Amino acid sequence: MVIKSNSSRSSYYSQHRTRFLRRPSPSSISAYIFLLVFSIVFFIFSPWKIPHDDHEKIPFSTEDPPQVPEERLWNARFNHGFTPCVKPTKRYRVPQNRDRYLTVRSNGGLNQMRTGISDMVAIARIMDATLVIPQLDRKSFWQDSSTFSDIFDEFHFITALQGDVRIVKELPKELESTPRARKHFTSWASMGYYEEMTRLWNDYQVIHVPKSDSRLSNNDLPLDIQRLRCRALYHALRFSPPIENLGKKLVERLRLHGQYIALHLRFEKDMLSFTGCTYGLSETEAEELRIMRENTNHWKTKKINSTEQRIGGYCPLTPKEVGIFLQALGYPPSTWIYIAAGEIYGGDFHLSELRSRFPNLVFKEMVATPEELRMFANHASQTAAIDYIMSVESDVFVPSYSGNMARAVEGHRRFLGHRKTITPDRKGLVGVFDKMERGELEEGSSLSSIVTQMHKHRQGGPRKRGGSFPGIKGRARFRTEESFYENPFPECICSTKTHV
Repeated sequence: MVIKSNSSRSSYYSQHRTRFLRRPSPSSISAYIFLLVFSIVFFIFSPWKIPHDDHEKIPFSTEDPPQVPEERLWNARFNHGFTPCVKPTKRYRVPQNRDRYLTVRSNGGLNQMRTGISDMVAIARIMDATLVIPQLDRKSFWQDSSTFSDIFDEFHFITALQGDVRIVKELPKELESTPRARKHFTSWASMGYYEEMTRLWNDYQVIHVPKSDSRLSNNDLPLDIQRLRCRALYHALRFSPPIENLGKKLVERLRLHGQYIALHLRFEKDMLSFTGCTYGLSETEAEELRIMRENTNHWKTKKINSTEQRIGGYCPLTPKEVGIFLQALGYPPSTWIYIAAGEIYGGDFHLSELRSRFPNLVFKEMVATPEELRMFANHASQTAAIDYIMSVESDVFVPSYSGNMARAVEGHRRFLGHRKTITPDRKGLVGVFDKMERGELEEGSSLSSIVTQMHKHRQGGPRKRGGSFPGIKGRARFRTEESFYENPFPECICSTKTHV
């Protein structure tokens, strides 16, 4: 069944929400206890033979992966001995200037705006300017009319950074009509670049920045600037109270059922169209995505070879592939999975291949009541913030694609103690899935061994941030560096052995 309309989606969520929120009756509890006691007695007195040597091993079923200890499934490894460190050094001084102003328009979706705002806080510090609360993007794909205070705790943002940067809600009235410099700052710019840009203050009292994303380099910045970026993103940019309260409530509600995986499933129409990935889709769906890509003016690439994209690892995993992947890692069918994403392309038709393996699949519309979500309706950035909270607080986070949210959540989880984040090796997995399609590999112990070994070092453990790709020269190399916000180690994460 393909979910086509809002009303049918609402009915679907309502049906499963009832199942999710329903409390077991006393009679059901009694039945469960009876079955448990019966099972224990039957196991103890069963005449079945337990194998003691290789000749008596029970044959392994190719339909199920081997049992993996709970500790290995859920616990983060190698996360001991590290702690967040964001305090400024002794050389850091409180800002003095109060008559230079930086106005900003933050572009992109929620996480692009969040990291961009954090960059602008640091830039205001470097340029010795007062930052005016940024205007948020209302023209992006999501067409969200939310203001800064709708998404973020504005008062907390201002007060939390008062020792770093002076922040005001709006430009003083006497400066509203004054000429201002409109400056597109260079992407991934250095400290020296912004020190040079301070010459603009000789002619202007206000500088307007039309784009905020990726304005600062990832590396080679002073320690105090890097730590300021972390204070801005992880401490100051707190979500507004309504979003924070609902997010925490949903985390607690889901935890009543045990540990859960937050799956950022980027199988949404815009992402598939943008990347040109049509594997697993029908010809009609593939054509619909092609037309969407051709009609979207700001997407530069119009013709994309879907097969080459997939082989290169540039496509999001499909719901079916995610199901195979998680099962191969050892997660049992009873695992609770929270889908942190927008509307999945093709609705339940494509999701059914994941749900057949993991029936406890839930969206925020199933964990929350309609009344709780009503105030966030038609505000994509606010609902994305709820997904962000659910992802950061999850026991395990799995992104099916390395987009802005995946990188931001991974970085936040690293900052909070290297919480377990499993990043699929999409390029490597394509070869595995293709072997399965050709009948050269079956689900079971062999597949589990391959997938587990492939992801042994892709689970969010401590490591230094990656530099640029080899062989790339000039400014292009900055684009290939690992994002500071994806991995703020070592500047904002210190070893307890060396950090005082």
